[in-house]
Amino acid sequence: MQSSIFKIGTKASPAHFTGPAFVNLLVADSRGVYNATVYDVKFEPGARNNWHSHPQGQILLCTGGVGYYQESGQPPRRLEKGDVVEIPPNARHWHGAAPDCSFTHIGITPNANRGPTEWHDPVTYEEYRLVAKPAF
Repeated sequence: MQSSIFKIGTKASPAHFTGPAFVNLLVADSRGVYNATVYDVKFEPGARNNWHSHPQGQILLCTGGVGYYQESGQPPRRLEKGDVVEIPPNARHWHGAAPDCSFTHIGITPNANRGPTEWHDPVTYEEYRLVAKPAF
């Protein structure tokens, strides 16, 4: 896995992720000062999260490796270091690493008081295979 300026986080729940991924909560905003949460997520090759949505939307700042993002009913988007993804509120989507490369991003959940992430079904192997192409 590529290096990061942040320490590796806690292993992500297998209830919401396929494959090894690690989440480091950078800004928990437990006092409600910023009304946002910020987290660094590291996906090992082939790892991805389940389909999910955020009532308030989400922003991804891609910081390393190669990954994919897909909204339900939309074509997939290949992600690399420096890419930014603006995810609309309630958009059903997933993101994760390419099969042969790790991927990291900083996630920002604005307006965190609008509710928690809504988790849906895992991305099936077939769905992932149709999207994820080797990085070389």
